[in-house]
Amino acid sequence: MRWRIPYRLLIVVAILVGLAAREIAMQQKPSFLRPGLKLSAYVADVGDGAVSVVDLVSLSVRATVPVGPEPSGLRAHPTRKEIWGVSTGGGYLWILDAPTDRVVARIPVGAAPYAVDFSPDGRRAYVAASGANVVLAIDCQSRAILTTARTGRGPWLARVTPDGKLVVVTNRDDATLQVFDAETLALRATIPVAAGPAQIAILPDSSTAFVSATTANQVSVVDLRRNALLSNLPLPGKPEALLLKPDGGELYVTVPGAHELAIINTWTHELTDSMLLGSMPLDGTISPDGSTLYIGDSAANRILVVDSAYHTLRSAGLGAAGVPPNVGSRPGICELVPSGDLLLAVDEGSNDLAVIRIRQQDLVLITLVPVGNSPRDLAIKLY
Repeated sequence: MRWRIPYRLLIVVAILVGLAAREIAMQQKPSFLRPGLKLSAYVADVGDGAVSVVDLVSLSVRATVPVGPEPSGLRAHPTRKEIWGVSTGGGYLWILDAPTDRVVARIPVGAAPYAVDFSPDGRRAYVAASGANVVLAIDCQSRAILTTARTGRGPWLARVTPDGKLVVVTNRDDATLQVFDAETLALRATIPVAAGPAQIAILPDSSTAFVSATTANQVSVVDLRRNALLSNLPLPGKPEALLLKPDGGELYVTVPGAHELAIINTWTHELTDSMLLGSMPLDGTISPDGSTLYIGDSAANRILVVDSAYHTLRSAGLGAAGVPPNVGSRPGICELVPSGDLLLAVDEGSNDLAVIRIRQQDLVLITLVPVGNSPRDLAIKLY
């Protein structure tokens, strides 16, 4: 008996396979990309002294760029096709050119820098060197150091206010917050805060700074107009990340040791609510409209979705077992791509970058992209 080849069935199957492949490709490709645009993630591999450049269209590592010992503080420049960061072990700031994936400048800034920040117009960069007790202003075009100012002991971060007028520095060893003029770096005020100041969140109107006090287990509230400490808000443990709502109305503080998310009303300067959140909520990010928080649970290897209006965990994104999907080992830093439909999480334990699709707030793990050893920081650049 001879079999007839079902040509029509084969054609139908081929069409269905093609459509399925196209749909999968469209789901993986960010929806806002136009021809000629590139979208990349830059992951600081502390163990290798390098940055892994991940192409977010092909979902693969395009380049591994040596930048120096202990890279940290990665930031995408707001107007230039560049990624800036510091080498904490090398004592310099480095600049990576995005189109060529090459380091094009290294600028000595002093011992133990941890982060970099930019003026709103992108003309200047600011770096605090913790081991040298200085803060520096750098011209982003010429790469020249414009001015240097002395700080207190152990400056941790230098942050620019949203209006671009002030630079605010936390001094860990002095338990102070210093306020400098952004143009001249002239010292305007030194304000005592709670012990171990580290992270800074500043309201959109530049009126108030919130400072995490990691030794005192508090958040200090500082009036930047009167240069005065307003209050120290107690927490049940050591604060980790400060996540400010885009409208500035609420500040969310992760407290990993207490398995908690503390919620501060930024208008009344009060701790108004808290919620138990997973096993070890470490870091996270907020959707552009402020409606949703995505928090990495480092101990449970999951991303938790929080409704900011009701201060509750959302059921969206839960798998069949009623828990969020596993996204790799020890997710830390989380960031959204500009369109908001992809969430990236750096997995410090499994040495990879989790790429997660967000569809109506459902979380779907697309892939885990292997990167270098001990990834700790992340920047995203669209160009």
